[in-house]
Amino acid sequence: MARFPHRHLLGIEGLSAENLRYLLGEADQWAESNRSGGRQEQRLAGLIQINAFFENSTRTLFSFEIAGKRLGATVANFNVAGSSVHKGETLIDTAQTLNAMRPNVLVIRHHENGAAREVAEAVDCPVVNGGDGRGEHPTQALLDALTIRRRFGRVEGVKVTICGDIRHSRVAGSNLRALPLLGAEVRVTGPEALLPETLPEGVRAFTDFDEAMAGADVVMMLRIQRERMEAGLAASLGDYREGYGLTRERLERCAPGAAVMHPGPMNRGVEIDGDVADDPERSLILQQVELGVAVRMAVLDILTRERRGQ
Repeated sequence: MARFPHRHLLGIEGLSAENLRYLLGEADQWAESNRSGGRQEQRLAGLIQINAFFENSTRTLFSFEIAGKRLGATVANFNVAGSSVHKGETLIDTAQTLNAMRPNVLVIRHHENGAAREVAEAVDCPVVNGGDGRGEHPTQALLDALTIRRRFGRVEGVKVTICGDIRHSRVAGSNLRALPLLGAEVRVTGPEALLPETLPEGVRAFTDFDEAMAGADVVMMLRIQRERMEAGLAASLGDYREGYGLTRERLERCAPGAAVMHPGPMNRGVEIDGDVADDPERSLILQQVELGVAVRMAVLDILTRERRGQ
């Protein structure tokens, strides 16, 4: 079997544990290279990378841009605000227009579920899903897994509690596929209305945050969105913090030395207290950002190898 036998990275669904471990191994090498301050690679020199982001983004967009540039690619960011999307152009029309410019890899972020898969069927180059609706965010799950592995030396057997809006989160959607596949023990917690109706085998759900925290090695907090509160799916900001906010006191219910993660952006003082988010010993939040570049370098490198004759 090829080391990574997939043309695109559209989600964690459909990948094997072996595929994930291979991606993490490649990303680990880039993490070391980036930290050592080595010279910029040129293996993607002469290749065109388009980042087509139909939603606002800081971490993911800049991470993919930096990853491409560190590999020597020419990177073009698609500006939705100034595009024909606002004149009624469809997603597929836009994708086919970009495809006619012959990019070598296309990264897409879109508010509709399945958008990345639709685009992959319409273009000739590899497509990376940078987040689609409530579906998946595969590179986020990979960087989360890499962060856990570098902290604990493994993912297998690590107890991970994910707290927040699990039902609507594409970050949770990908992590709930990736982490159990790599052998982690995963729990989810949040208000009942924000928990999914079905969960992967072995994943346990709790509405009591304190119960879900007991003995956890990692607590992964998700941003709570105000529209969920306005729709009556979650309590007020104050009530949500009371029930599901990660405080220093709550963190002590976890395993000794438990780590804190958050994909960002954070609502400080709501789902996570600032002193917890900034704790240099416990918080892995900035490491997640750092390792996101390494993961995306690995993905861009792997998916363009065929184009480079490798």
